[in-house]
Amino acid sequence: MRHTPILNRQLLAASIALGLSAPALAAFVDDSKAVLDTRNFYMNRDFRQHGAPQAKAAEWAQGFQLRFESGYTEGPIGLGFDAIGLLGVKLDSSPDRTGTGILKSDREAPKRAQDEYAEAGFTAKLRASSSTLKLGTLQPVLPAVMRNDSRLLPQSFRGAWLNSNEVEGLNLDLGRLDRVNQRDSSDNQEMTVYNGGKRNIVLGSSKTSDEFLFAGGRYQWTPELATSYYYGGLDGIYDQHLVNLVYQLPLGEGQSFKSDIRFARSSDDGGSNVDNDAFGALFSYRLGAQGFTAGYQRLSGDTGFAYLAGADNALVNLVQINDFGNQDERSWQLRYDFDFAALGVPGLTFMTRYLSGDNVDRGVGLSEGKTWERDTDIAYVFQDGPLKNLGLRLRNATTRSNFGSDLDENRFIVSYSLPLW
Repeated sequence: MRHTPILNRQLLAASIALGLSAPALAAFVDDSKAVLDTRNFYMNRDFRQHGAPQAKAAEWAQGFQLRFESGYTEGPIGLGFDAIGLLGVKLDSSPDRTGTGILKSDREAPKRAQDEYAEAGFTAKLRASSSTLKLGTLQPVLPAVMRNDSRLLPQSFRGAWLNSNEVEGLNLDLGRLDRVNQRDSSDNQEMTVYNGGKRNIVLGSSKTSDEFLFAGGRYQWTPELATSYYYGGLDGIYDQHLVNLVYQLPLGEGQSFKSDIRFARSSDDGGSNVDNDAFGALFSYRLGAQGFTAGYQRLSGDTGFAYLAGADNALVNLVQINDFGNQDERSWQLRYDFDFAALGVPGLTFMTRYLSGDNVDRGVGLSEGKTWERDTDIAYVFQDGPLKNLGLRLRNATTRSNFGSDLDENRFIVSYSLPLW
């Protein structure tokens, strides 16, 4: 691996700051890497319901994400650090078309998007044997807490996260978060529970919390079978236990059948009425370049599914617009995938799915809530030539509901990843 003189000087300065000797610095430098990710994002959302306060949300922006990951110093305890720099630049927006979630709102004029917004995050890390402790900016993707990366810039958290792989096949996680930085923000804030749609979650005097604890693990019993258990708790608001079983059955050349079964139990932690059981199952059959998936999800209890506001969640029917996680909601989905590499066009993929939900508790005296959503996703990544790694993606979604927004949505994303060293 080659390093520029400037880079070498920067890494040497970092090593001096950490008090590292030349031998200890070797792996720290040689295993480091830096990547610049760019994302050009256009989003158009038409509101079709009667009396909608806004006819359309449409914005266009350019995002940059610079990621640096160091190696570890030599010795029984290796030291290292990671850094991330984010920049979002407005290309097109207006006060009557904001609200897509890809740009930060102006503090003095909330209906106007800022011309640009930026942030930086730093993470110290320590490694001993096959365990790693990270302190600082974190982007976990775990059943109990999943950072959201569905807009221009990713969501991040602040806290501590211990990951251990000391036992072959067993992956353990333990952590504490105290702040969240949302995908359309550059500020660290306290966390709260998502309460959109008909979740019917009622909070007490504390609307936010500065402590989210998570713990759990995943065990790979065989190459085909894996199970996991995770706990997530937002102090004073909710506790949650999540279990998952994934089994992939080979059926011969080019064929497989995958089962993904999930269950979550959510309850209050003294400052809310959270009470929910969520069961979900996905069954996928792969035949060469084609994929066929069927899913079912059922919720019960006094509220809908609880999870951190702004994040993703572990529900099987979490899709482009909805997650079908309202109180008492039952939903199903059918999905079809195709990989055009089988037709001589590697890098081109297609996905379409349809979901329908009903039985939502809308309140006393009201009929059951119903929602449906249809998604289509076409993506292409250049495989070689001067445009290698350039990705194009078109995402279309339509949803209709008798208790939420009726939306027609399009997203067009151009992405490129450039390794710097």
